Amino acid sequence: MDAAGRAEAANGGIEGAADPCSSGGGYRLSVHQISGGGKAADIILWRRGRVTFGVIFGATVAWLLFEKSGLSFLTICCDVLLILIVVQFIRVKIAGLLNKQPRPLPELVLSEEMVSNAAASFRVKVNNMLMIAHDITLGKDFRLFFQVVLVLWLLSVIGNFCSSITLAYIGTIALVTIPALYNKYQRHVDRYAGMVHRNISRHYRIVDENVISRLPRSFIIDKDE
Repeated sequence: MDAAGRAEAANGGIEGAADPCSSGGGYRLSVHQISGGGKAADIILWRRGRVTFGVIFGATVAWLLFEKSGLSFLTICCDVLLILIVVQFIRVKIAGLLNKQPRPLPELVLSEEMVSNAAASFRVKVNNMLMIAHDITLGKDFRLFFQVVLVLWLLSVIGNFCSSITLAYIGTIALVTIPALYNKYQRHVDRYAGMVHRNISRHYRIVDENVISRLPRSFIIDKDE
């Protein structure tokens, strides 16, 4: 193993690696980079095992409270805040009676830079979604149209069997398990995903040749546009 290989193995694949499937020696981002890097990616990929376990435990407790208790979201939030306020009030009073200085609470302040960055990022994402929705409604991308229809249909079917709280819980668990499993078995997943993608692309070409190409010209976007 050369120096570059040893360096990549040492940092756990955090840095990008050359894509072996790329004919031009392309550069492929690692799972850690795709996940955004930093602490969030470390939590998702179980590099901070205790924090990740805490996220799973917290999500499970929240799901049990919201789904099994029968209480509303507003009721549970108010109860939790009430308990925290009462506990903090009692701590301060007990510290005063014992002539002890209570432990200071951290000041939570949103800086102008944080708000500006969050607003700018949110604006970019919303604009991208609006552009995609615009292209879908005008029929500019049939493949994207079919993908959106399929995803919405699947969500509609799944929504008949479980609540939004359960979907959020499943999404949280999937977020901290699927990327980690993919990072561990990336070569095998890429190989089988490539086979599936080629099969889907072949079937799509058949549909494109036999169905989409026969649609009226008003429904098909000129490729030169």
